[in-house]
Amino acid sequence: MPPSLFIEQVLNGFQFGLMLFLLAAGLTLVLGIMDTINLAHGSLYMIGAYLTATLVGVTGSFWLAVLGAVLGTALIGMLLELSVLRQLYRRDHLSQVLATFALILIINEVVRMIWGSQPLLLSAPEALSGPVEILPGLYYPAFRLVIIGVGLLVALLLFWLVNRTRVGMWLRAGASNREMAQAMGVPIKPLFTLLFGVGAGLCAIAGAFLGPILAVQIGMGESILILAFVVIVIGGIGSIKGALVGALLVGLVDTAGRAFLPLLLSRVAPPEVASNLGPALASILIYLLMAVVLFFRPQGLFPART
Repeated sequence: MPPSLFIEQVLNGFQFGLMLFLLAAGLTLVLGIMDTINLAHGSLYMIGAYLTATLVGVTGSFWLAVLGAVLGTALIGMLLELSVLRQLYRRDHLSQVLATFALILIINEVVRMIWGSQPLLLSAPEALSGPVEILPGLYYPAFRLVIIGVGLLVALLLFWLVNRTRVGMWLRAGASNREMAQAMGVPIKPLFTLLFGVGAGLCAIAGAFLGPILAVQIGMGESILILAFVVIVIGGIGSIKGALVGALLVGLVDTAGRAFLPLLLSRVAPPEVASNLGPALASILIYLLMAVVLFFRPQGLFPART
């Protein structure tokens, strides 16, 4: 196996993992602090991608479009929390699942009415459309390097917010014991609204940067939401550190499996079988990883509640 291929796939795994982290960070805090299952979280990722694609056409600037999409999606997230999700906090998880699943269907249809059924084109900035040489003879897409950089920057900002600010102290207290935090005077309702806004903004960043690589289309949030739930189960519910570690593990396992399993299987099976079986086994590896983690650490690698 050429070393350049190995390095490229590791970088791809980091890039995908960091984008999963942006989705999983908000989801794990919502589930850990609010004890609320929000299946519509992936729909906010879709909204962020659609807003970015639209604003690129209006402003002509990818970066202004990302900023506008983050603010717009954060506002939508806070409005959803105030109007719908706040009514679900004291309901059981089945009610939350049913209500937020209904939100998925509603948001999908609203997006279809506004933008139509056809996928939207979202291209990377022209300055980042080519490859850059990161090692002698090793070229890597500049846009993917920017995604890695943005993901790391957002992760550092989140760690600073959670560990070095008063709001972060409230978040940690809420993740550990919500009732005690409320009894000690933590403003739970404004905190929940702010948390939903931050989580929605993180979804928009992921949608904006994954849109040029994947596809901006209706239903794009559902498949990636499943991976986000896998991430928070592996990392531990309510833990930002766990979300980061879990996302990187899932990203690396998924990317490495899709890249290397067909190569390994081609040594013992016909090429057609290897090319079809490899991606399927790679998908299974993610859930096998989750099962192994849960077997040895049922609360995840870094649970917020111990």
